[in-house]
Amino acid sequence: MQHLGFSHSKLKIGSFDFTCCEGCQLQLANRESSLVEFLDLLDIRNFREISSERHDDYDIALVEGSISREDEVQRLKAIRNQAKVLIAYGSCACFGGINSLKNSFTTEQCVRDVYGDSHVDTLPVRRISDVVNVDFSIPGCPVSKEEVEHIIVSIATGAMVSLPKYPVCVECKQQLNTCLFDLGEICLGPITRAGCKAVCPTGKTACLGCRGPAEDLNGASFLQLVADRGLSMDELDEKLRFYNCFEDLSNGKS
Repeated sequence: MQHLGFSHSKLKIGSFDFTCCEGCQLQLANRESSLVEFLDLLDIRNFREISSERHDDYDIALVEGSISREDEVQRLKAIRNQAKVLIAYGSCACFGGINSLKNSFTTEQCVRDVYGDSHVDTLPVRRISDVVNVDFSIPGCPVSKEEVEHIIVSIATGAMVSLPKYPVCVECKQQLNTCLFDLGEICLGPITRAGCKAVCPTGKTACLGCRGPAEDLNGASFLQLVADRGLSMDELDEKLRFYNCFEDLSNGKS
C-alpha cells in the first residue's frame, strides 16, 4: 500500500460492525498491554467498544462483519465514500465467514424456527469486497491484535504493509508441535495463510483456515494427503466450507 500522506499528527479512525459477533473489535479493545500507546497514535472518531463519541469524519475505516441486509449495503457504501482507507478485518469481513453457511439454505429454512412467519430482512451473505472496494484485508477469527496494530502503525508511518505468504504449518513447526495429521485429524494448516502463530494447532485443535488460503498453496497435494491418510472427505468438505475461504478447493474436491 502506498503512503497516503495524512497531514495531521493523529490518524482519524472509525471502526464499524456489520453481521458479526464483534469479537475482532473486542480483540483490539482488550489489548491492555499496548492499548494506551496505540490509541495515542489515533484520533478515535467512531469505535463503539472504546468510546461513546460518534463522528463522521475519519481517514481509516475498520470494517468487521459480512453483509446480509440491504440497509448494511447502504451504510457500507457511505463509510467507503468517507474513508481514505477501508480495511476489512476478520474472517467475516474478508470471506463472509461462518455467516456464509446461511447461503446453503433457503431464507425460509434459516429463519423459520426462530422467527416463524414474521418477515425478516435478509440477503445472501457477502464479504465486504463484494460490495465496495477494500484497500487492505486482515483475516482471522478473531484477528491478531498484534497484526492489526502493526498494520495500522505501518499505514500511519508510510511503511510497507504485508501479510505472511507461507502457510500455518511453518509457524506450527516453529512451535515444535506434533502434526495433527499424525494424530489422525484433518488440519487446514498446510493450505492456510500464517500470521496467527499457529495458536489452534498449538492447543491441539485443528486449523479451520480462518485466515484464508496461503499463497501458492498446492491444493491437489493437500487433497491427496487427506486421501492417503484415509481421513473423511465429508469432514474435509465441512472444514473447507466453514469460513467460506476455500471455495475453489472445496468445489474441486470431488
